[in-house]
Amino acid sequence: MSDTPQIILASGSPFRRMLLENAGLRFRVERSSIDERAVEETLEGSHADPEAVAQVLAEAKAVEVSERFADALVIGADQTLSLGDEVFHKPADMEAARRHLLKLSGRTHQLNSAVVLARNGAAIWRHVGIARLTMRKLDPGFVGRHLARVGEKALGSVGTYQIEGEGIQLFEKIDGDNFTIVGLPLLPLLAELRALEAIDG
Repeated sequence: MSDTPQIILASGSPFRRMLLENAGLRFRVERSSIDERAVEETLEGSHADPEAVAQVLAEAKAVEVSERFADALVIGADQTLSLGDEVFHKPADMEAARRHLLKLSGRTHQLNSAVVLARNGAAIWRHVGIARLTMRKLDPGFVGRHLARVGEKALGSVGTYQIEGEGIQLFEKIDGDNFTIVGLPLLPLLAELRALEAIDG
């Protein structure tokens, strides 16, 4: 398939990179230079739901990188965590991480994982995968001990947890696939890449 388009992942996430590598894709990584918070600020007052926010951010990343690499297929991805109407961001420090976990304790939140394909500065495909996660009721003392054990890793995700590690101990129920939780709805993405004849299939 020598005439297939180059595939670029517009994300610095080691987890997204690992998912694509494990799936056998040949691709390169080119991080987007967009300011995510600035993009979000443009949505204020628009009543965009958390799924739409994730999609807008994923599209902005994919389009920005695709403008730099002619004819490449660029994968942009982003994830938001919503608890009702409230959208969570990655915690700034360990105290913010503690507050996040206590707020999510005993409640069901939603992870909205958007993936967008762009080519030559335009989005050509969009998808948002949704997972619903119910956290068990957490004792504040346990939260402190948990954060002490996982350390700075807690600051690397919007939910303050890595489900593939000790974070799994925080939950009592999960509805959704692991790919969506990690931040890349892989099966729909692979299906679209096959439809575009970008990968063998």
